[in-house]
Amino acid sequence: MLIEARDAPTAVARQLAHDILAYREFGALLRSEPPGSLLTIARGSSDNAAHYAAYLIMARMGRLVTSLPMSLVTLYQSKIACTGLATFAFSQSGQSPDLVEPTRYFREGGAITSAFVNEATSPLAETAQWVFPLHAGSEASIAATKTVIAQMTAAARLVAAWQNDVPLQLALSSLPQVLSRAVHADWSAAVPALKDTDRLLVIGRGLGLPVALEAALKFKETCGIQAEAFSGAEVQHGPMALIEKGYPVLVLAPGGPAQAGLLGLADELRARGARVLLAAPGATPRTSLPIVETGASELDPISVLQSFYPMVEALSRARGLDPDRPRHLAKVTRTV
Repeated sequence: MLIEARDAPTAVARQLAHDILAYREFGALLRSEPPGSLLTIARGSSDNAAHYAAYLIMARMGRLVTSLPMSLVTLYQSKIACTGLATFAFSQSGQSPDLVEPTRYFREGGAITSAFVNEATSPLAETAQWVFPLHAGSEASIAATKTVIAQMTAAARLVAAWQNDVPLQLALSSLPQVLSRAVHADWSAAVPALKDTDRLLVIGRGLGLPVALEAALKFKETCGIQAEAFSGAEVQHGPMALIEKGYPVLVLAPGGPAQAGLLGLADELRARGARVLLAAPGATPRTSLPIVETGASELDPISVLQSFYPMVEALSRARGLDPDRPRHLAKVTRTV
């Protein structure tokens, strides 16, 4: 897991060097034939990357995006309308039937179908109309790291191509260098703080919420911590009742419109007795986990993940666990 997390900057550089024309052509298609409906199709960590893609599309383009409950197709055989639909499937292996079958259904129905997948010869890749390989290389770790970062990068490339956005494309071009710094950011303060905990809130908002969801998943699968992710707004609607003296909370506050509210929430949680770990750009007061900024706030969540993964791997080992062999899990999950 650690080796592959550290390989993410190289994987991102490799991806950015490939498929330039394909992204450009796909973006041109989406501009010339604007879809009326947008769907993401994904599971697990890939679904967190898909959530980032959806939020980026909605925030920058004002287009609503739905996350498909795959059982509508695989179990209920619902006749979902395909006219004017575009689908975006995200996967590492491209093997799971509940990704492949909906993509096949939508393509046969006339929808625009795309797959952002690491295995370019997988069933999912063979089924989708448009295929964008992640170029992350072999990932043996059960806990995905570099493929998630590669998927989020691909999502940003999709939006940059769709909008023909030169500033975002320029920020993407420097992303490998930023991630090379982020992978060495000092997040070690989180290890002793969380070594003996069995519960944890992870809070983000906006484009940072998908990263909070991914962090909570990794805490569960590699560390055995019952970690739950919430929006900084949602935490006020019920989870705040959990807060007591010493309750551990990780607040992810990268730059962007959501940051000010998250910093204020961190102060409020401290006042209520919570043990707050704040991830924010290095100059932010009371920051314990520094975020390396990318030059485009939309890309900063990717930098957050790059710093988070080595920390959670170290935390797993500090808790006496093996992050490369999480209980009850396999690399490829074939659900229907």
